[in-house]
Amino acid sequence: MDRSRSDVLIMGGGVIGLACALYLLKAGASVRVLEQGLPGNGSSHGNCGTITPSHAGPLTMPGMVGTALRSMFRRDAPLYVNPRPDVTRAAWLLGFARRCTWGDYQRAGEARGAILARSQALLGDLIANDGLACEFEEVGELYVYREQATLRSDRAHVDLLRKLGMDVRVLDGDEVLGLEPALREGVVGGLMHPGDARLRPDRYVAELARRVRELGGAIETGARVDEFVFDGPRVSHVRTTGGVFSGDRVVMALGAWSPLIGRLLDIRLPMQPGKGYSLTWERPPERPPHHSLVLRDAAVCVTPWASGYRLGSTMEFSGFAEGLNEIRLGALRRAAASYLHEPEGQGEVTPWWGWRPMSVDEVPIIGPSSVWSNLVYATAHGMLGISMSAATGELVANLLAGPAPALDPTPYSPARFGL
Repeated sequence: MDRSRSDVLIMGGGVIGLACALYLLKAGASVRVLEQGLPGNGSSHGNCGTITPSHAGPLTMPGMVGTALRSMFRRDAPLYVNPRPDVTRAAWLLGFARRCTWGDYQRAGEARGAILARSQALLGDLIANDGLACEFEEVGELYVYREQATLRSDRAHVDLLRKLGMDVRVLDGDEVLGLEPALREGVVGGLMHPGDARLRPDRYVAELARRVRELGGAIETGARVDEFVFDGPRVSHVRTTGGVFSGDRVVMALGAWSPLIGRLLDIRLPMQPGKGYSLTWERPPERPPHHSLVLRDAAVCVTPWASGYRLGSTMEFSGFAEGLNEIRLGALRRAAASYLHEPEGQGEVTPWWGWRPMSVDEVPIIGPSSVWSNLVYATAHGMLGISMSAATGELVANLLAGPAPALDPTPYSPARFGL
């Protein structure tokens, strides 16, 4: 028996790869996950941990190109595009700009809304039935505004969610302050998204890894993908720093690393790393917010848990530049201080950065390759990997092992990019 072989070989041990592994194991497949570091140490680890059907609206909307251009020389801007010349990033940005139309906004919003809604419907039962201890709470998310212009500009967001059948409640400033006493005066309005939830993302991913192992799945750590071996149109073997492995099907769930590994397959994935930052305290403030918050004028997210407190978000397009940017971390702190009575948590603070896998149309790439006969994609989830994880895992398992998917796979198909 070849112990290095499995029914499904999953490249990537983040939240998407592990969710795919869990659902495939439940469908009866043997599964092996290849992870270059430790499970969940990428963008799954330090994000804000919100489950957000409310984030159906994509970044691709009219006016976003102007916002990006104005941000190029403001390193603390919520959306920052590094002006350093980069041909690959420039090509991606051009493709992104072409999709900043109301028609593309609507199409992407419908696709994102469908997978977010399906994931939300699955997640509560998954956490309960599999005993995933990750501080999951269905408390809703509150968008908070201090500028009327920002509130007015989010009218398209409200219209899209209502068209998708999602509950969104428009509040005036007094209603917001009554709902969330942690906020300071000066709030002009808010949007309440009661269908949103939150969890502790590092614990969620750790619990997914635990269940994968309990159900018989293998997780190879320290297994960076270095090379592929081919048998005609099939990926025969995957060579890694941890050994050589094979699978009847190979799933690419590498997040922001997908376009780099894709080059080894002669594939050009239309993706860029979108760098995000967060600050995490080991204990919440004495008066933490009840809801998860989005401070809309500054585009900063606030997530309180029983075990900690996090400020996060920002979007930086600087390629694969590593390391913390203190200017952007300072922007998180300043934004929180302008909105909250107690903007920071207690105890030691941990800064973090990570790359989000951003597709050019803001829709994930999920489904079989049209180039390699046994390759399946599960990548490009942008800022919503946690939110989309359960539905992505279910969809990949359905496509590979049946039954027919509950979610229409067409909008996420790699075929839209000739992949």
